[in-house]
Amino acid sequence: MTRERSEVKPERQSVSRTGKVVIAILVLATLGALGFSGYLYQQVQALKNDPKTLQNAQQTKAADVKAKVGKLISVPSDETPTLATVTDKTKLKDQPFFKDAENGDTILIFPQAKKAIIYRESENKLINVGPIAITSDAAAKGGTTPATPEKK
Repeated sequence: MTRERSEVKPERQSVSRTGKVVIAILVLATLGALGFSGYLYQQVQALKNDPKTLQNAQQTKAADVKAKVGKLISVPSDETPTLATVTDKTKLKDQPFFKDAENGDTILIFPQAKKAIIYRESENKLINVGPIAITSDAAAKGGTTPATPEKK
């Protein structure tokens, strides 16, 4: 007796040609996006670490804020302000000049004009304006030390 064996081959699920193309495109797009993200990250880090770029960004921001404040009050035209930001208003609560300041407010300091301005950009509003006193140590260093407002 001969028995015939019939081999049953399992049906193989094959991915269609269109499916392969779609998968290849998705893989390439993912790799391209990752590569582009890495490139942008590297560029941002290079810009952050470049002192000239940082200085230019600070000067541009100072000029922008000065222009906005200049629409609300007269500011010295021949002087670029030093900018500071209120980050913790509780530390400033004992100083009368900062009594109405909120976190995020910008302080413009004009050392030559001996003037300080607290500006709230979110409301386009001046919070306080006052004279500043620069100590003789700061004047000897060319006014590079942060100035503090005079107490009234």
